[in-house]
Amino acid sequence: MEGTAEPEESSEDLPTGLESRAERRGLEFLADFYGRELTRKPGSLAALTDLGHVLTRLGRYEEGLEIDRELAHRAPEDSNVLYNLACSLALTGHADEAFRTLERAILHGYADADHLAEDGDLASLREDPRFAALLRALRETAG
Repeated sequence: MEGTAEPEESSEDLPTGLESRAERRGLEFLADFYGRELTRKPGSLAALTDLGHVLTRLGRYEEGLEIDRELAHRAPEDSNVLYNLACSLALTGHADEAFRTLERAILHGYADADHLAEDGDLASLREDPRFAALLRALRETAG
């Protein structure tokens, strides 16, 4: 009797952006790794940041949001931390708070209008007129 193969996984079974079961396993390994690292070094902003990114890639948006809120608490003026928090807020349906947080990110120096315009994490905000206004203002201040 030969070994049983794992059933093929359709792309519908994977969070957006994950292409294979192997990629998912790798990300789950990293989530576990960073979680253990935070147990050993609770103050590690690098491990917390990496864990947040991995959880979001896995489609575990609520957990990623918790991490991003903690990062924003620890680094309230870091424009990239605020931008990532806005992305998590958008992914979890908190549009008003996402817009307020994007404004804070820009106020604290976030300036990549092209990335903001194309970021899939912000897709839920694009139809809102505030998105176009925010993008226009960012391009005017950056350009």
